[in-house]
Amino acid sequence: MARVKGRRQRGSTLSEINIVPYIDVMLVLLVIFMITTPMLNEGVTVKLPQAQAKTLKAQPAIPIIVSVDAKGQFYLNSTHAGNTPLSGHQLGVQVAAELELAKKKGTRRDVLVKADEGVQYGQVMNAMVLLQQSGVENVGLMTRDTRRKEA
Repeated sequence: MARVKGRRQRGSTLSEINIVPYIDVMLVLLVIFMITTPMLNEGVTVKLPQAQAKTLKAQPAIPIIVSVDAKGQFYLNSTHAGNTPLSGHQLGVQVAAELELAKKKGTRRDVLVKADEGVQYGQVMNAMVLLQQSGVENVGLMTRDTRRKEA
């Protein structure tokens, strides 16, 4: 009898779950998400020109976005250092690699150019030529919607 009684006592302590470690883990995850969320930028901030164009439907794959800032420097949203300017050659190589990866996966990735409204037209054309040389067949241009008010 003493044996059965001992088992019950051990079993009862094992049935209680200590939730303090789970709360600690949840708080750590909350802090991590609070810190990383502001860092999830979509490339470089540029002042887009306005246009009355239809909004494109969302695609399942994240598009490749080439940004051209007011100084005419190129940036790519798919690089780990999205805020680091790229040379024309680096841009072409990285876009070609992204397209090749998508092709191997059997998906299609849209390519968009996001240029500051103050940048010279030649720099935007230069970006489009580099994209064409990288194997991009269709390039979209990003604009600000005139129907929406921006903050």
